[in-house]
Amino acid sequence: MKYLSLFSGIGGFELGIQQAYEEQEPTFGEGARLSWLDRHARTNKEKAEVETIKSDIERRSSQKFTCIGYSEIDKYAIQIYEKHFKHKNFGDITKIDPQGLPDFGLLCGGFPCQSFSIAGKRGGFEDTRGTLFFDIARIAKAKRPRLLFLENVKGLLSHDDGRTFNTIIATLDELGYDLQWQVLNSKNFGVPQNRERVFIIGHLRGTPRPKVFPFGTSDKINDKIQQEQGREGSRASCLNTRYGQRWTDESYIQQTSSTINSGGGGQGAKTGLYQLGTKIRRLTPTECERLQGFPDGWTKGVSDTQRYKCLGNAVSCPVVKAIAERLLL
Repeated sequence: MKYLSLFSGIGGFELGIQQAYEEQEPTFGEGARLSWLDRHARTNKEKAEVETIKSDIERRSSQKFTCIGYSEIDKYAIQIYEKHFKHKNFGDITKIDPQGLPDFGLLCGGFPCQSFSIAGKRGGFEDTRGTLFFDIARIAKAKRPRLLFLENVKGLLSHDDGRTFNTIIATLDELGYDLQWQVLNSKNFGVPQNRERVFIIGHLRGTPRPKVFPFGTSDKINDKIQQEQGREGSRASCLNTRYGQRWTDESYIQQTSSTINSGGGGQGAKTGLYQLGTKIRRLTPTECERLQGFPDGWTKGVSDTQRYKCLGNAVSCPVVKAIAERLLL
């Protein structure tokens, strides 16, 4: 399936989609079994197994995702993206002429979080970046991809008493898309980051509905553990961004990383302080890459400030991978 990536950042959607497809490729075991059966199959059961394996491999091969291009304007994000992917950059989404785009079956992207984030201005459609959603709608209307795969902050659902999200739903409904969505937390997909995002899947009315949601999100093991009251440990001195100070109730250690935002590397809900052994410090860019599911060094080549910013704006790759796997079924 060909796809177009919008608001691509450093390629989180691309990497997650690529990982999903790679897991669908024939395994060594399948290849070895098929090779043996091709030479030695004699019974009807063995011959049927040959056809089953070949059919399954052919089906998965036909579902390969191919990116026709992406849209990004941040020069540092582009620099990182182009280290890993050789796709064409269509540039500023507001200047894209849909008629000049190749056909594609999937449109994906995380439209700007800052417009809807509880931690931001919450300007929504009043913010000029908020209107970029309508460029998604404009391209979808012209190209009619079968699937939409969108991501935004959880605050999108409640912004302006729900009117912002209702406008998005109504707009896509008018274009002929039926929608499903769910708030997913990165910590439930193999990375220790408490990052909630709403993921939206749309499919053209009259085409098969992909079975994507719901994902199970329970991570509670309360019935398996007991809390034991013990002596309170000594409190260490620590530094905040301004000056050295004694440990306070506000300067606490994160057990699971708070959401990485674009303002700085792994800043926690209050201080961004983490304990490793007896040391207390902030996260490194490499650790932030791991928290988002990127390989070590993915963002290397730009300043740490830009690495933190790009990673904070990125989508969590393991969540994209999990959804893309269901789109392949």
